[in-house]
Amino acid sequence: MSTPTDVFAPAPADEATRTPAGEAVPAPADVAVDLMDPRVLNDPYRTFARLREQAPLVLGRYPWGEPFWMATRYADVKAVLSDPDLVTNPRNVPGMDLPHLYAQALDEAGFPRRYARYLLDSVLYQDGHDHTRLRKVSARAFTARRVAHLRPTMEAMVDALVRTLAERAGDGAVDLLEHFAYPLSIATICEIAGVPEAEREQWRAWSSAFYTMDPALLEPAVRGMADRLHTMIEQRRAEPTGDLLTGLAQAVGDGGERLTDEEIVTLVLAFITAGNEATAQLIGNGVAALLTHPDQLALLRSEPGLLPRAVHEMMRWCGPAQITQPRYATRDLTVGGMPVRKGEQVMAVIAAAGHDPEVFPAPERFDITREPGPRRDTHVGFGFGPHYCLGAALALQEAEAAIGALLRHFPDLALAVAPSDLERQLFPGSWRLRALPLRPGRAAEPREKDLARAD
Repeated sequence: MSTPTDVFAPAPADEATRTPAGEAVPAPADVAVDLMDPRVLNDPYRTFARLREQAPLVLGRYPWGEPFWMATRYADVKAVLSDPDLVTNPRNVPGMDLPHLYAQALDEAGFPRRYARYLLDSVLYQDGHDHTRLRKVSARAFTARRVAHLRPTMEAMVDALVRTLAERAGDGAVDLLEHFAYPLSIATICEIAGVPEAEREQWRAWSSAFYTMDPALLEPAVRGMADRLHTMIEQRRAEPTGDLLTGLAQAVGDGGERLTDEEIVTLVLAFITAGNEATAQLIGNGVAALLTHPDQLALLRSEPGLLPRAVHEMMRWCGPAQITQPRYATRDLTVGGMPVRKGEQVMAVIAAAGHDPEVFPAPERFDITREPGPRRDTHVGFGFGPHYCLGAALALQEAEAAIGALLRHFPDLALAVAPSDLERQLFPGSWRLRALPLRPGRAAEPREKDLARAD
């Protein structure tokens, strides 16, 4: 059972009002919670637990923009994510000229509009017909068959990376994120997209710029990716291959329409940046959770068939995404019985929903035997509704292959630092490790039973 001092452990309900340092979380019901407060960023689960108990909707804010509503209860989060009257693009609120906060931030930073469009026109900010059209075309790249077809290539990449971990560590420690999780995630998504192997380190650097909140790093990253993708699209039209870029360049919608080059670039850019970061952090958070819960680690080693269920529990308990982008009300409506006025913003706190005791008994406990739902993801770590993560199946397959291989190869795998010394990158709305120092220990002798291939 997790304890309140466990850096990965959400606090039980009766202790949910204080941080590990004993400080009170500033969350009165009538005051907007500053989600950039270091106490919230360092220990969000305690804040979310208290907010969930207060009311169906509570106010939150960032240093920029207007306060917004936050839905923290499981049923309300699912309702927000599936309600067609809550849209992701403020321009789709009829009769109102609402500011696009992301666009404002980019303008204030002097971000070139030529490249800002690749961020602002993402499928994440599309609604209705536009969203359905883009999603239907792009979903063909992430079908169960295509993801399964990639598995042998992915497992070969995993095995190669695992072998280098012990070499890098020697008798000391190695950072799992730097030398395993990130190289695997960028290699996998680049393999799908069709990015040449020799360029993947550059794409990894570009992708990491998205999580620095530094326009000086973001602008050259977007420019570099967009310009390169435009060149690659021309190459695929001249010489088609079987990769995602070729598929998108050749795709024809139900009405006979084709995607523009700008739409293709925007889609691929979103796939690479989101897929790389989220999957790498899922692997890191999941391994850290196992190594700080030796009973669950031992259980998984003894019953490798639990691996798919364990990865879903990782998504519920310590998933990398905590809060969705805002939804804007297109009319007056109610969420959880509370009024939301037209034009107001509502954010779904998926990390809070995953710890709702009404749905998950003893939610603070990390338990890899929890029964999954009919789709094997009762949690909402991958979202819900129209914007459910396109790459969910791929992320699950990567995490299963990666974590299985680590446990298979390193029977003595352990943290190289105390759990309390693991540092987080304080990025709003996400749960991200700066590094994950591990001691791989001795490598296991090859064995026939392979955790990474268990089903």
